[in-house]
Amino acid sequence: MSDEENLREGEEISGNAPSRGARLSVTATPIGNLSDLSPRARETLAAADFIACEDTRTTGNLLRRFGIARPLLAYHEHNEQASAAGIAAKIAAGAHVALVCDAGTPTLSDPGFRVVRECRRAGLAVESVPGPCALIAALSVSGLPTNAFAFHGFLPPKSAARRRFLEENRAAKMTLAVYESCHRIRAFAEEIAETFGEKRVVCFARELTKLHETVLTGTIGEVLPRLSGKNLKGEFVVLIAPESFVL
Repeated sequence: MSDEENLREGEEISGNAPSRGARLSVTATPIGNLSDLSPRARETLAAADFIACEDTRTTGNLLRRFGIARPLLAYHEHNEQASAAGIAAKIAAGAHVALVCDAGTPTLSDPGFRVVRECRRAGLAVESVPGPCALIAALSVSGLPTNAFAFHGFLPPKSAARRRFLEENRAAKMTLAVYESCHRIRAFAEEIAETFGEKRVVCFARELTKLHETVLTGTIGEVLPRLSGKNLKGEFVVLIAPESFVL
């Protein structure tokens, strides 16, 4: 029997599949290209009783582009602990809540973890509506090893802390993946070169799925000069290959 026959559209494959009623739908949204909003994500947002989001302005703009109007609940890093209980209470009372972040997949270096945890603790249904993720998009086009990787999110803003991270992971046997701000990307690249040497293979990716998508893969000695004099707006995904890897 084929995979397609095994997994027919909408078919439940385990007893843990969430019900179609009260639930939390962790919903991925575009990281740049609006065409990446999946039909299922669009249907989920349109059908939800509430949409929990980081920034009501950002999510409001996205919803208007698709002709969706739903009540918004604000949650973010400063109020997530308190708002998680309120969101869980709405679901416990019978509501369907869609959880989104400003772009990409919630909970990956974005708020949302505490909301999901609160729902799990309360025994409420939680489902994934997967889609865009900058980390996975960068890995898939980098040319670096993807059989094993370690994601560390955003590193500390202080140079000393970043250097300590690099020293601790100098001999890592898997690809290292981090997010970095455009304001620190040049300094971080220099720290990689100084700590790992200029032969270490890296990938610096920014503006993924957008008009000015940039993916720089090569040794850090080759990539570092290409970061000079460029428009470095946007957040970066930085991938560092194991020491033994060569292109």
